[in-house]
Amino acid sequence: MQDLIGKTAFITGGASGIGLGIAKAVLGAGMNVVIADIRDDHLESARAELGDDARVLPVKLDVTDRADFARAADAAEARFGKIHLLVNNAGVAVIGPTELATHADWDWVMGVNLGGTINGVVEVLPRILAHGEGGHIVNTASMSALVPVAATTIYSTTKAAVVGMIECMRPELESRGVICSAFCPGAVQSNIAEAGKTRPATLSQTGYAEADKRRQAGGNFFHLYQTKEEVGARVLQGILNDELYILTHSEFLTGVRERGEATTAAVQTQLPENAEYKATFDRLFRNPAITDEIARQTALRAAQTKGA
Repeated sequence: MQDLIGKTAFITGGASGIGLGIAKAVLGAGMNVVIADIRDDHLESARAELGDDARVLPVKLDVTDRADFARAADAAEARFGKIHLLVNNAGVAVIGPTELATHADWDWVMGVNLGGTINGVVEVLPRILAHGEGGHIVNTASMSALVPVAATTIYSTTKAAVVGMIECMRPELESRGVICSAFCPGAVQSNIAEAGKTRPATLSQTGYAEADKRRQAGGNFFHLYQTKEEVGARVLQGILNDELYILTHSEFLTGVRERGEATTAAVQTQLPENAEYKATFDRLFRNPAITDEIARQTALRAAQTKGA
């Protein structure tokens, strides 16, 4: 979706951190922006930072509430007519040993990170398809989806799921004019550490109270993280390039490569192929969107090298 001017973006978790960075980038590219967020204080400060009341609509939204999502999408269409870009960005996290996790820890993070993304797709995708002008869906995942590490089990599970969602949707929807991208950033200067302030009382029982205290006492590393403006610009670039995977930090290159090498090495190539099985279920054995992405990224790198 290269033509962004006058079109509308709907960004969940859009009033701070990554979401606000994306909002700033697409607003600068000429889009109308709906910043949907659960926190009133963040909505107010984001509205002041974006500064364009004519093209910005702050909407309070709990992404786990399906009726609330429908109401927010209705408000976006009432203001701007149509939604073209959906960014499922709202996210929360708990970190710590897997055995300490409670059902409430799992339910809260899964409900926001995965359930909220599902609600966005169910509510907004039919609206994009209905207007027929094309569109784009970006799921904010994480490098934890591609290079998961110990003690991030719940968070990485949700992020891997939203990447898988995009990988399935992309070949299904691209021919219908809807591009799908998985945004996998590394560390960003965001407010995800404060996500516990929005945790419902019904899901307050956690096994990570002590782990959270140790994490908070471990020091402030914000100076090492990318800014919201940097990642917002990267997402805008990924949208304009129709990228399947929008990645940020080069520090993850070895981990991403090793994962690919490990899974490749695990394929049982010493076993003979069943020709009938392969012919019958040919579409299961490769994803054309991933094949296309290899060609796209190769071309982008070649263009960058030529322009350097």
